Amino acid sequence: MGLLLGASAQAQEAGLAKPNLVLRQLVEAMPRDASQEVRILTATFKPGDRTVRHSHRFPVTVYVLEGAFTLELKGQPTVVVKAGEAYVEPPHVEMVGYNRSAAEPTKVVIFYVSGRDTPFLDPLH
Repeated sequence: MGLLLGASAQAQEAGLAKPNLVLRQLVEAMPRDASQEVRILTATFKPGDRTVRHSHRFPVTVYVLEGAFTLELKGQPTVVVKAGEAYVEPPHVEMVGYNRSAAEPTKVVIFYVSGRDTPFLDPLH
C-alpha cells in the first residue's frame, strides 16, 4: 500500500511545472528608492544589428531566447550570451551589443529594475 501511495504522489509531482534556474548572481548598485519600476523588454536583432554605444544606471539582465548576443564592455573581455543563457550587464560601463551572425536573428528578453521614470539607457558618443 505504501509503495502504491508513493507512486501516486510521484505521478502528481511529475505534472507540476518547476522553475529552472538560469542565473544567480549578486549585484550592486540597485535602486534604493521607496519603490522601484520593473521593466521587461524584448528585442530582435537582425543579422549584423547592434545597439547604440551606451551605459545603464542600474544592472540590466538579458536572457537570450534565440541566437547569440555579443557584448563589448569597455575595459572588460567580450561576452557572448547564447540561447538559453542570461547575463547581468553592469551599471555605469560603456557597452555595445551585437548580433554577429550573418544569417540568424537574435531574440532577447531584458529585465530592468530602476527608480521611477529612469531612462533605460544613456547613449554615449
